[in-house]
Amino acid sequence: MDVEAVLWNSTDFVLMGLITRPVFPGIIFAVVFSIFVVAVTANVVMILLIRVDSRLHTPMYFLLSQLSIMDTVYICVTVPKMLQDLLSKEKTISFLGCALQIFLYLTLIGGEFFLLGLMAYDRYVAVCHPLRYPLLMNRRICLLMAVGSWVGGSLDGFMLTPLTMSFPYCGSREINHFFCEIPAVLKLSCVDTSLYETLMYACCVLMLLIPVSIICVSYARILLAVHQMRSAGGRRRAFATCSSHVLVVSIFYGAAFYTNVLPHSYHTPEKNKVVSAFYTILTPMLNPLIYSLRNKDVAAALSRVLGRRARSRESAWALCREALGDRMRTSVVPQQCRSLGSGDCSASY
Repeated sequence: MDVEAVLWNSTDFVLMGLITRPVFPGIIFAVVFSIFVVAVTANVVMILLIRVDSRLHTPMYFLLSQLSIMDTVYICVTVPKMLQDLLSKEKTISFLGCALQIFLYLTLIGGEFFLLGLMAYDRYVAVCHPLRYPLLMNRRICLLMAVGSWVGGSLDGFMLTPLTMSFPYCGSREINHFFCEIPAVLKLSCVDTSLYETLMYACCVLMLLIPVSIICVSYARILLAVHQMRSAGGRRRAFATCSSHVLVVSIFYGAAFYTNVLPHSYHTPEKNKVVSAFYTILTPMLNPLIYSLRNKDVAAALSRVLGRRARSRESAWALCREALGDRMRTSVVPQQCRSLGSGDCSASY
């Protein structure tokens, strides 16, 4: 980044928001905040379930936990600032803050591109090579997949962020968006960025083609294998195994295709903001819900965890009752009873 660009770019940017002049900002705040809470809670619960339940210690759920981590960080990159701007008159973001937002956004969206492709390969191995699945998807391979996804996404961030922020922004400082997305930021540049935008377009298409190719080949082989199955139960299990992933891929790549592949003539600022809101706000909420509602293993794990908590609570109540029954002979009350509260114990007794 040259000295002239640094001098030009020393002023803060202004984020215009999802809606430039909202009539009811409080309602928008409530809706977005609710989605944010549901998304973070659902993803954190998914991560914890996979961590604590030994039956979910499989390659598929390890990769799913990485997806939940990405979604959690992803929504935290853009939404908190968006919520702050809805309640504040000053909607500024610093030059470095904008650069950090671009880097994290590119890293996470790129990482999710690669991770969803690798998850499709995992489903291909599970359906088409079930006997070799423990060998082909061992712990080392899974770790390499996860690290490769994060590193692949970060390469995009390290490459495009410095180039984007090196342009001089000497005109308006108002970004017509709710976060620092590269196309919206480049519109403020006072030099010609068409060559860079063309190169960025080619880079994004290439990043999409690699995971999309893996997904297409994997599911083509899966469909062929399912077609050759004689057992109706085997077909149902195969479709149940892949359906959640196919739905998540369709939602995520559909929005990504519009943003990164369609020519600029199809884009308008309003459409861009709606699509960006879809995959930066809604997608992180939908992913864990799709996997939890459509997946019996996750639902069963949640039931087991809640069941263990309920049984632990019942054991504490039983110990409390026993202690209160013997209180005429001893003044010592177990710690579990004291934690429940003497009033509640007496009422129960």
